Amino acid sequence: MEQDGVTSGRINGGGALRKLGARIAAAFDAFVRPMLQRPNLLQTGALCHRREGDRTQVLMISSRGTGRWIIPKGWLMRGKNAGEAALVEAWEEAGVRAVLASDRPIGSYVYDKITKRGLPVSVETLVFSVEVQALEDDFPETGQRQRRWVDPDEAAGMVAEPGLKQILLDLDTRLRH
Repeated sequence: MEQDGVTSGRINGGGALRKLGARIAAAFDAFVRPMLQRPNLLQTGALCHRREGDRTQVLMISSRGTGRWIIPKGWLMRGKNAGEAALVEAWEEAGVRAVLASDRPIGSYVYDKITKRGLPVSVETLVFSVEVQALEDDFPETGQRQRRWVDPDEAAGMVAEPGLKQILLDLDTRLRH
């Protein structure tokens, strides 16, 4: 006689224990793990773009630490909303004189930032559309970064973050909305 995976006082092949273990694991992942995790830190980023004929081009900059290609980004600033902070980052890191094309982000992505102690911390970056009017040669981080204008598809191939890659691939659609 079998009842709930138990036959004659024995557990039927461990099936009941496996089901119980799976239920406990699912409950842990659904309820306990989120309470133990820190929320993502928040940054703001500037996806700087211009029209070159009938094409959109984006401005990529190199990071100071590793030299990998990124968009200007940084922490939120007291007294500024996220879009205004994105404009400040575009100026400081790339010499961009621009207008904010939207007061709402065109997307966001999450990446792991390595702290000074070498530990990763999850950061969400709100990405704002920034229409470039001019590039200055003298700006706060002159000489610390490289700048390069590229098509969005090429930019997507230059970045490491999958979420940013997708924003770049969908850029023309996002700019229309």
